[in-house]
Amino acid sequence: MSRELFRTPIWRLDNFIEDQLLPDTTFLTELRADIDSISAFLKERCFQGATHPMRVARVVMGGSYDEHNALKGRSEANMVVFFNDLTSFEDQLKWQQVFIEEIRKHLLQLQQEKPCKLKFEVQSSEEPNTRSLTFKLCSPERQQEVEFDVQPAYDALYELRNNTYAEPQFYNKIYTQLIHECTTLEKEGDFSICFTDLHQNFMRYRAPKLWNLIRLVKHWYQLCKEKLREPLPPQYALELLTVYVWEHSNKNQEKVTTAKNFRTFLELVAYYKNLRIYWTWYYDFRHQEVCAYLCRQLKKARPLILDPADPTRNVAGSDLQAWDLLAKEAQTWIHSNFFRNCDMSLVNGWEVSLPTVFSGSQAVMDREERKLDFHLSTCWEVLSNSG
Repeated sequence: MSRELFRTPIWRLDNFIEDQLLPDTTFLTELRADIDSISAFLKERCFQGATHPMRVARVVMGGSYDEHNALKGRSEANMVVFFNDLTSFEDQLKWQQVFIEEIRKHLLQLQQEKPCKLKFEVQSSEEPNTRSLTFKLCSPERQQEVEFDVQPAYDALYELRNNTYAEPQFYNKIYTQLIHECTTLEKEGDFSICFTDLHQNFMRYRAPKLWNLIRLVKHWYQLCKEKLREPLPPQYALELLTVYVWEHSNKNQEKVTTAKNFRTFLELVAYYKNLRIYWTWYYDFRHQEVCAYLCRQLKKARPLILDPADPTRNVAGSDLQAWDLLAKEAQTWIHSNFFRNCDMSLVNGWEVSLPTVFSGSQAVMDREERKLDFHLSTCWEVLSNSG
């Protein structure tokens, strides 16, 4: 455990976040300027002079790179490079290696030219023909860095990307194509980067207190990685779990506190085998093919946390050993004195319900399970009658 966090009085948790976890604002300003320069550079240089029509159409950032969710010290982010003239997710697979090598060539050239305000370094790979590419932007004097995973992608949202508030039915064509290609290629979850715009919209305009809660969770996650030195569940799964806790807490009349939300988050991690979480922002049960696929997804083994922008991706992953390690660490924190007030009273978590099945009472769990089973069976009945 981090002595600094663990020794922080629970009523001073917000102060800890502001003092220890917020990134340097000057660094973020320089980071944004460098990202703009790198994006423009790639759009100008990639495949220029080539006979084929492939060019960089746009570059979209995802992950922890801005003032909303960057963490003091080290953060990770995605740079998604969308190419024109791709017409399918399968096209992305076919061209992926070519795109990676083209981008790598120009980023190495950019590294030699040294136009960035921050230290810019392309990470070398020991594996030949690797399909991954990363670079770092860092400020050694401020002890701040962001590592970017560069990912070429098919612009699946080309026609809808400017429609922030589009109803789910407008995405049906895209998700139908996604489901068909993913299942045919056996690549479910592999194309979530194509929906980076939707990931951004899902997290945009959230309350600053939620951003700080996510920072706290990411800090705790980093502490667990340093201590356990074993594979852990994906960080994005924990971020979505934090969003769910926040959404649930705002339905309650009590005062929302960081300590109460953090404890609830840890309790959900500790009982990960009961997690089944999904959102219906962009896909829902109203379209027949999407509904049928969602029903199959929601019947799968838990933990299940569906990507809010990609129904084919369970962001919780399938490594139960990783979850078990993190769950034990969460239990250690829950049963420590960390959640004791100055009068030694205990800070409790929220009681959560559907779509997450979580409760200390088996009877409550069984009841909530029956509710979801009824919903799914109704969905299948509708599909059977329509077929």
